[in-house]
Amino acid sequence: MSTVLRLADYRRKHKRVFFSRPELHQLLSLYSRQVARGEWRDYAIGQQDGTAQFSVFRHTHESPLYTVIKAAPGTGRPADFVLRRGRQCLASGAALADVLPSLLCALGPVPVSRDGAGWP
Repeated sequence: MSTVLRLADYRRKHKRVFFSRPELHQLLSLYSRQVARGEWRDYAIGQQDGTAQFSVFRHTHESPLYTVIKAAPGTGRPADFVLRRGRQCLASGAALADVLPSLLCALGPVPVSRDGAGWP
């Protein structure tokens, strides 16, 4: 005899979270600037427990230098976006624009070339 299973019982209880196109554009433009400076070499995007995560690495086989976490709204977390360095929380906010200035401050000043383009 066959057993009938309801698929709803096996689906995730957490809502799937994604980065929007403008959020990805902001993250990837910062990433490309840091790659050009020689600071970062790799990134990863993942989903876990109702969050989307964007992590950057100095080397591929190391732990991430920084991770930007976007949480699903209404998950009981204090903010929708969190910036972490390892296990340390550097910043949190309701929008990505609230978190990125803390990351830029942690990265240090951007070198400016003679032509003022911002690249060495």
